[in-house]
Amino acid sequence: MSLAAATALAAPVTTTAAGSHGFLSPTGVEITFLLVGLVTFGAAIVTVTTRQLVHAALWLVVALGGLAVEYLLLTAEFIAWVQVLIYVGSVVVLLLFGLMLTRAPIGRSPDADSGNRWAALTVALAAAAALVWVVVDAFRTTWVDLAGPASGSTEVTGASLFQNWVLPFEALSVLLLAALVGAIVLSRKAKSAEKEEAR
Repeated sequence: MSLAAATALAAPVTTTAAGSHGFLSPTGVEITFLLVGLVTFGAAIVTVTTRQLVHAALWLVVALGGLAVEYLLLTAEFIAWVQVLIYVGSVVVLLLFGLMLTRAPIGRSPDADSGNRWAALTVALAAAAALVWVVVDAFRTTWVDLAGPASGSTEVTGASLFQNWVLPFEALSVLLLAALVGAIVLSRKAKSAEKEEAR
């Protein structure tokens, strides 16, 4: 049997397998992906609407953890663990340290609402619509086989990250360090002002 004949025989099987899957027959992974996505979306909404800063930081942990689960469901385990280690671990801890060092209020804070809710909502909806449009346009015909081998392996993703994205990666670490130093400077200014008022 020639190669062309074997390809012709295998082509209808591939088309049938791809064509049998659709939105009316979701798999367990897709249902889990949708449910985790809804929980993550709800946690993100609570993060930006609560008036308690510590609660906002803790709901941010839930939102970022939900994103890590979504990455795991998409077989991108390296990105999932980076999400857990860097964002859930480092960024949220940095935010909590910043709240402690600047002596932010623990309870409800009326200063947490700037009064620009409609402008913020408009910008958020426009950014979300643009992101959805770009992603759908870029990956419209792409089929991800979630049941197959993991496509986001540590070796491939790490090589791409540290070859093509090493400068933004390092710039982010410098920004985080600058934020921590800024929080320390603000806390020291507040302490010196309190000492002068006490005199």
